[in-house]
Amino acid sequence: MLLFIFTFPIDSKTSSSYHSFMIKTGIIGATGYAGQELVRLLAHHPEVELKYISSRSYEGITFNEVYPNFRNSILEKCVSMDVAEMAEECDAVFLALPHGLTFPQITDDILKKTVVIDLGADFRLKNPEVYRQWYGLTHTNTELLRKSVYGLCELHRNEISGKSLIANPGCYTTCSILSLTPLLKNKLIEVSSIIIDAKSGVSGAGRSLSLGVHYTECNESVKAYKVAAHRHTPEIEQELSLAAGEDITINFTPHLIPMSRGILTTSYANMLTDTTEDELYRMYKDFYKNEPFIRIVEPGNLPETRFVRFSNYVDIGFVTDKRTGRAIIVGAIDNLIKGAAGQAVQNMNIRFGFNETTGLQNIPIVP
Repeated sequence: MLLFIFTFPIDSKTSSSYHSFMIKTGIIGATGYAGQELVRLLAHHPEVELKYISSRSYEGITFNEVYPNFRNSILEKCVSMDVAEMAEECDAVFLALPHGLTFPQITDDILKKTVVIDLGADFRLKNPEVYRQWYGLTHTNTELLRKSVYGLCELHRNEISGKSLIANPGCYTTCSILSLTPLLKNKLIEVSSIIIDAKSGVSGAGRSLSLGVHYTECNESVKAYKVAAHRHTPEIEQELSLAAGEDITINFTPHLIPMSRGILTTSYANMLTDTTEDELYRMYKDFYKNEPFIRIVEPGNLPETRFVRFSNYVDIGFVTDKRTGRAIIVGAIDNLIKGAAGQAVQNMNIRFGFNETTGLQNIPIVP
């Protein structure tokens, strides 16, 4: 296999493609919700050949039998391949697997042959002890953990462009971190006061059968879950600590909402300055001025999940509560796109020097 390594110091947000050929890609775990979104996005990406769709559960079954929405478009059968096998023929391999299944498989030899984009949690946390505390597993691949990059594109773009192991962020984390980072970078809030209240559609729980996400169990109901114990908490704290330049501990409470997809985070923090909503708006617009997928909502309006569905956009809005002295920041994303597959494709675009928006330009669908 010919191996092409691209380490351009690029600004791929606005650049045209550097390539006159298509890269070959494969997906492991393609029949989960995030995996099938990857199939959908990569199948229409003009710079990509989707070479392998891997699923142990559906080996030998045509992908459009698993997901009939792909009828007449994806005719390939699911295969059972591991990342070492795919690395021999693919320029990029996406892994959409539960935690604990990725880190035993990745080696330096694999990363010399292919770029690995991991949608799971195994390479997100830089401290292996924190990983053990929150995931209950001992991370046995700490050397590659140090070599990986946290693939939150808007904050780590320059690092992503030169790495071959990219840890795609979680959905709650993407929305929370991008919502709060400008406030921390500009020293506008008390770091000890951050509270994040988050809601997710049911697809965030994955496709596997579970009583808690059966229709009759979650319809006409809203519930908090994993209170003070959700595994995205240390991921959020890690990245917000980098933004603040000091260690941060947060309160993070997720809720399950009876809708198919979407994340809404409402974050609260005590303000250190008497800043108006108009001033916050200008600050956020300036902070994210070159980001094609971040949309800052004008004062007087707030994000809604329905306005980002099926898109890679992040909508952010805010209210300053003069009575309590708090900033209230609202963020919205599609958990399966910007919170998973879309961000993975965005990472791929950055890594291979494609225009960052390629394959991700679709406008949100309403109603």
